[in-house]
Amino acid sequence: MTAPKDIAPDSTAARVALWRALHLEADAPPAVLADDIGLKLLEPPDDWRERGDMNPVFTRPFRASIVARARFIEDLVIEQMQHGVSQYVILGAGLDSFAQRRPELASSLTIFEVDRPGPQQWKHDRLIALGYGVQDWLRFVPVDFEAGQSWRDALLQHGFDPGKPAVIVSTGVSMYLTREANAATLREVASFAPGSTLAMTFLLPLEMADPEVRPGLEMAEKGARASGTPFISFFTPQEIMAFARENGFKAARHVSAEALTERYFAGRSDGLHPPRNAEELLIATL
Repeated sequence: MTAPKDIAPDSTAARVALWRALHLEADAPPAVLADDIGLKLLEPPDDWRERGDMNPVFTRPFRASIVARARFIEDLVIEQMQHGVSQYVILGAGLDSFAQRRPELASSLTIFEVDRPGPQQWKHDRLIALGYGVQDWLRFVPVDFEAGQSWRDALLQHGFDPGKPAVIVSTGVSMYLTREANAATLREVASFAPGSTLAMTFLLPLEMADPEVRPGLEMAEKGARASGTPFISFFTPQEIMAFARENGFKAARHVSAEALTERYFAGRSDGLHPPRNAEELLIATL
């Protein structure tokens, strides 16, 4: 499925979606996350598995990290639903598929997918074409970040209730933003209703990463720099937790790769697990 560059999904979003599908094919059962929706939306050429960035061996730890964080966030959303939270905001939603994979849960929420207008319209049209539809509880919130448009204002225009708590998720974004831009995002979310929760991934300094993934991370960093979207911000767990508290959150905790391994990968026959000290999770609450 090809589309003009300005409306096609971001290459990173597409890669993540394909890695999630590859997990079902290349890794032993049980799947940590069963998600081939992005693959169906993208409809790539038959030889997509032969791409360098899809090599089953090379991408194995990164694949594990992607499905681990997605599974953790999904469980977090379900947990917050049990506490009465009914709004779910996905910043930079890309090809997120929670609404399509778990409609029995998603229909009890109002889900706000925030993304750039072009790729979001592409996703909307593909969901319609494939028969998934776009339900009333799924709100597409187009935001032109480069023009300085406020994503919080856009949320309000699409029915977000600022008086009710929400789960807000941002994955794979913080490393591309300056420290001040990350602080601005934190402060924005910290203005939400009490009881809200932010789940955000952050990248640790590359020299701290497991040796097995450091070459891949360094290659990704070089590629990002060459494409004009360099990695800018790195945090240690202690730094990101302090950063969240400095910018308005009552409490912050770090979810490590070891914790995700213990929770989702224990006893696997293939030894699959997310790499330590690469991209990990901050959970901050109001």
